[in-house]
Amino acid sequence: MPQKLIVVKVGTSSITTSQGTIDEEEMQRLASQIAVATKQGYKIVLVTSGAVAAGVAELGIPPKPKDVTFQQAAAATGQSVLMAKYRKIFQKFGLKVAQILLTAEDLSNRASYVHTCDVLGLLLKIGVIPIINENDVTSVDELMRNDGYKVNFSDNDILSVLVAGAVCADLVIILSDVDGLYTDEPSKPRAQLIKTVDEITAELKERLKGKSKRGRGGIQSKIKAAEIATSCGIPVVIANSRRDNVIVDVLSGKDIGTYFKPQSRMPAVKRWIAYGAAVKGTIRVNEGAKKAILEGSSLLPVGVVEVRGIFNVGDVVMLEDENHVEFARGYPNFNSTELNLIKGLQVTEVQQKLGSDKPKEVVEHRNIHLIEEIS
Repeated sequence: MPQKLIVVKVGTSSITTSQGTIDEEEMQRLASQIAVATKQGYKIVLVTSGAVAAGVAELGIPPKPKDVTFQQAAAATGQSVLMAKYRKIFQKFGLKVAQILLTAEDLSNRASYVHTCDVLGLLLKIGVIPIINENDVTSVDELMRNDGYKVNFSDNDILSVLVAGAVCADLVIILSDVDGLYTDEPSKPRAQLIKTVDEITAELKERLKGKSKRGRGGIQSKIKAAEIATSCGIPVVIANSRRDNVIVDVLSGKDIGTYFKPQSRMPAVKRWIAYGAAVKGTIRVNEGAKKAILEGSSLLPVGVVEVRGIFNVGDVVMLEDENHVEFARGYPNFNSTELNLIKGLQVTEVQQKLGSDKPKEVVEHRNIHLIEEIS
């Protein structure tokens, strides 16, 4: 059979005990299933949570969820503990592992993004299991950002599907402490498991709320992750990690958990613009420029009304209309300083000011992704 690339995401609750300590028995069950899948010809990328929980247990200090510095210290301590356990467990099945810690900036920089994809590709080619986690030690949502800056992910549910989009995965399996999505809170008698989701609607996202006790990613995070993946053409299954042989059974096509149907596959560059990159700033355009962009044209300097934020060539920015409504994203050919100098100018005036070697377009159409496709 042709090789298929699968991203498996495992949450904190799936590899920890009720006391919050690492559950090595569950980690071994996870590794054994991945070993079976690799023998069947699948390539597996594992996105794991649990570093903070492992660090708290190692330090022997009561958790402090609202203390960012403590969380970072726990993550720094727990990463080595977690990876040591994964390495030892996977060795039992003759598999080698590699640790990859990612931040929002790693995926926002185009060169870094492509290099990360290359490294993942090589690891998979030589039979190593990449184990990915967000770098909590340096990646902090609470840090101040420039005006218009938006981070691209805030938990491992989202990270798992961004990685899946980067490596063109065939499937994402999100393992949690629930069997899938329900019509109501799972504890309620009338709650029924939703077997298949054809489309993620606003109503569905509003209805399903919840948050796990030890991890950051609740049901809404998983819905958002599934929305991103399916928009990129990648199907998603949400299932209970503690179900026997859950990964093997999902890959064999058994009716397990909740299956999210994929939409049409998005080109690689568009996937990165839409989801992979943090938004570094904003370009506000006039109505004529907006109309031209929606009809398939590039953005020219004459259409730029305002520039907000500090960004470089190739960073992703929002494109707003004159009512400050975002309608597209793209990465520009000019940095924010240059763009402030040439906004509203004709192409000939731009070349006189900055030189004839400068591009005519602020953002080329091929590097623009319409927001209607993102939402």
